Amino acid sequence: MTIDRRSFTLGGAALALAASGGASAQGKAPVQLRIGFQKSAVNLVLLKQKGVLEQRFAGTKLQWIEFPAGPQLLEALAVGSLDIGLTGDSPPVFAQAAGKDLRYVGAEPPKPRSSAILVKHDAPLRTLADLKGKRVALQRGSSAHYLVVAALRKAGLAWSDITPMYLPPSDARAAFERDSVDAWGIWDPFYAATEIDVKTRVLHDGVGLSSNNSFYLASSAFTRQHPATLLALFDELSASDRWLHANKKEAAQILAGFTGLSLATIHRFIERRPKAATGPVPPALVLEQQRVADAFFELGLIPKAVKVAEIVWQPASDPSKLAKAITS
Repeated sequence: MTIDRRSFTLGGAALALAASGGASAQGKAPVQLRIGFQKSAVNLVLLKQKGVLEQRFAGTKLQWIEFPAGPQLLEALAVGSLDIGLTGDSPPVFAQAAGKDLRYVGAEPPKPRSSAILVKHDAPLRTLADLKGKRVALQRGSSAHYLVVAALRKAGLAWSDITPMYLPPSDARAAFERDSVDAWGIWDPFYAATEIDVKTRVLHDGVGLSSNNSFYLASSAFTRQHPATLLALFDELSASDRWLHANKKEAAQILAGFTGLSLATIHRFIERRPKAATGPVPPALVLEQQRVADAFFELGLIPKAVKVAEIVWQPASDPSKLAKAITS
């Protein structure tokens, strides 16, 4: 399915918000804003390093918390240690199935080229069907989890045909390098870093398997209390992405300095990223996410079926309500 990137614009709600000159919540501005992110959250990292949100949300205490992957981030969100965070497609499905209190609040356009199943350059595996009987490393409940699920389905294999090795990215890379696993499902920038540092071959990237969608999630309480803050955040994230694509050299320097990754890795990483405006989750992406959830349920990897649309937040239909709710 092709997702229209125009679906990610904020429209009238954002214009009303921007015209107000503030980023306060419905009723009042948040006292603090705790943001969870990963190294792959390019636009969030740029906002953090440039101090943009500290200016936009003047008077609000910002706290930035880094996580190795989405499942850990959403666990923190569920227990009240975060207000908003960015993950791939699979972590929210596992969280919803576990009854966690969260809402999909925003999304970026698909990035299917930014994840892949890697093998060593001299590995005998040549097709997805060759994964049968092999040890495949992946982070449980991550976007790579669904990538591997989709790969097996395309190859006509069952989940039981492989031995999944549930490892976070750092441990998975170590296992991959010492040949303790046969293949590795992974996302950028870990994907790019491994391509640069290790002799690898892409068995298959996400194209035709997984859209590798990215979602912003928040607690249901935060969506009720601070809808205007969410729209202001999306406005800044979209501006950050525009700046990235207009200033790739400077952006790469900032990202390399923060992540500790090489400039070569960062450039390869951002080359695979399409332009990524952020906005409320469009209906087409809800349908894609439902297919992800259904696939995990059919395989018995989540304990119950979930309806993604039930936890998708949408801003008020009347933008003027949000504008009136903003206090300076």
